[in-house]
Amino acid sequence: MKEHLHQGTASYGRLVTIAAVAATVVAGLMIVAKLVAWFYTGSASMLASLTDSLLDISASIINLMAIRYALVPPDQEHRFGHGKAESLAGLAQSAFISGSAIFLIINGISRLFNTQQVQHAALGVGVMLFSLLLTLALVLFQSYVIKKTDSVAIRADQLHYRSDILLNIGVLLAIALAWLGWHWIDGLFALLIGAYILKGALKIGYDAVQMLLDRRLPQAEQQRIVDTCLVINGVHGLHDLRTRQSGPTRFIQLHLELDAHQSLNQAHDIAERAERELLKCFPGADIIIHMDPISVSPQQLDARHTSEHQFIKDKV
Repeated sequence: MKEHLHQGTASYGRLVTIAAVAATVVAGLMIVAKLVAWFYTGSASMLASLTDSLLDISASIINLMAIRYALVPPDQEHRFGHGKAESLAGLAQSAFISGSAIFLIINGISRLFNTQQVQHAALGVGVMLFSLLLTLALVLFQSYVIKKTDSVAIRADQLHYRSDILLNIGVLLAIALAWLGWHWIDGLFALLIGAYILKGALKIGYDAVQMLLDRRLPQAEQQRIVDTCLVINGVHGLHDLRTRQSGPTRFIQLHLELDAHQSLNQAHDIAERAERELLKCFPGADIIIHMDPISVSPQQLDARHTSEHQFIKDKV
């Protein structure tokens, strides 16, 4: 079982590390290209796109460091591991991106009232097409990694790269329209891009805070846990299900309701089967199962309390 957990963690670590490195490389390439384009075009929307790419590489580097730390095995002082480092990275991204988004909004408003002609627009269009294709390739790869790992850090990283696709299309349109004489459109797009980035940053921050506050697993996953346990022979029910996620690890705690007349060894075997089945559904999960006789389950106790209350009422 420990070997199964180790293999799952190793695969998780390899995929999320490759994704984080790929994002950093892509952001670096786009920064160089957009810096050259902004220098020649002077476009406010190109500056917004360049700023976003600077944020991307900063966030990706933060992600890479956080992921490496999050994958460190549990130690004497961190018995539950270091997985929350991913959520802290997401929170740092949110704060960093929000500040830059506000700067872009202010810059966009300024350019709306002080329009300037875009120079060398053809170069700007070419750079944005290159950025668009590169970003699409990265997002597709990140989607694959998220499907395999469900990494919070990679999901947060992908969120602003997905927004980059719309951003690149918007900047492409802005430069083209400004080239045709609609100079005010450049500032408008810079303003809209800033607002869009701010919205995404706040969403990243919310998700990170929820993870740090030990929000339970999604309802579909909780239902899968219940269904997996209830089909095991000997399990009559379960209660007190508690779940949370920290980095790559899901923590699952529950009470199984078992026959009170069976031996401890038999009850332990049933709990072992439940744990094995849950690990098939959630590789690498940290699972704690408590075994209760069905006679002390909450439903039985409630029924007994109701019966006793009715008896007292009838006697009175």
